[in-house]
Amino acid sequence: MAANAEPAVVAENLTRTFGDFTAVDRVSFLVKKGEIFGFLGPNGSGKTTTIRMLCGILPPSAGRGQVLGFDITGQTEEVKSRIGYMSQKFSLYDDLTVGENLAFFAGLYRVPAGERPRRLQELVAMAGLEGRESVLLSNLSGGWRQRLALGCAIVHRPPVLFLDEPTAGVDPASRRQFWDLIYELAEGGVTVFVTTHYMDEAEHCHSVALMYGGRLIACDSPSRLRQDSLRGELWEFACRPAAEAADLLRGQPGVVEAALYGLLVHVELDPARQSAALLADLLQAGGFAVQRYRPIRPSLEDAFVSLIAQAD
Repeated sequence: MAANAEPAVVAENLTRTFGDFTAVDRVSFLVKKGEIFGFLGPNGSGKTTTIRMLCGILPPSAGRGQVLGFDITGQTEEVKSRIGYMSQKFSLYDDLTVGENLAFFAGLYRVPAGERPRRLQELVAMAGLEGRESVLLSNLSGGWRQRLALGCAIVHRPPVLFLDEPTAGVDPASRRQFWDLIYELAEGGVTVFVTTHYMDEAEHCHSVALMYGGRLIACDSPSRLRQDSLRGELWEFACRPAAEAADLLRGQPGVVEAALYGLLVHVELDPARQSAALLADLLQAGGFAVQRYRPIRPSLEDAFVSLIAQAD
């Protein structure tokens, strides 16, 4: 990550209302130049609305924001010319080929005509689409389409890139390949602002912000969030049936939160009020098959579950 004191993106008490509904409520954060900034939260938490305000697409109801020093309200054209934006449903054209889509967006972003052939060749190579320039977009898989969409979003070499759930619905191998491209862009100095639902992707961001109910409830590095977010000890219970066990444990004194993780239950407990051994005894007395229980280090997902529980 490039070391630069001047932030690339700033939000100060950014707010957006729709009638009586507050979609984004006084959100403040900054994104350093050259970093990958992960923006997480459940559906409807305000992530996309925040991005649309920062990109100059949607005016804020209150607060202010800047991108590369330009005001998102009064200097929207300056902002738009310096960013790349890939929405959840990026508007590529199914009836155009790979090359035609890239050429269209090169014209849209006013890439100088003399630079276009070399730039399009670079993007085809970056996306791994060599030999597919004449293939219709409708014949590409989801992973190839996403990489082409990324190429179209950065055709004009923007220093800041906004990606709104770019890997939603693609297979794990394609997700990994897409993130390899994101890492390359960040290493080249591009600031990447990305929303995602995948915890493994968030783990590789330099900073992570968590939205919930329109408000920002945490913003820090993944390591600090894992370290500082939990209020108690974290234990893992292997027991059957796990879903019913989690429901039972949530109601016990001293249990801060119990969440289902596949066939396991992660339990955050207050050691002054409760012990894992007593919880195991309770489960067994209730007819649950407890195979094992052990203390574990919290993952980023554990931290987020705890933070959301605290917000509630």
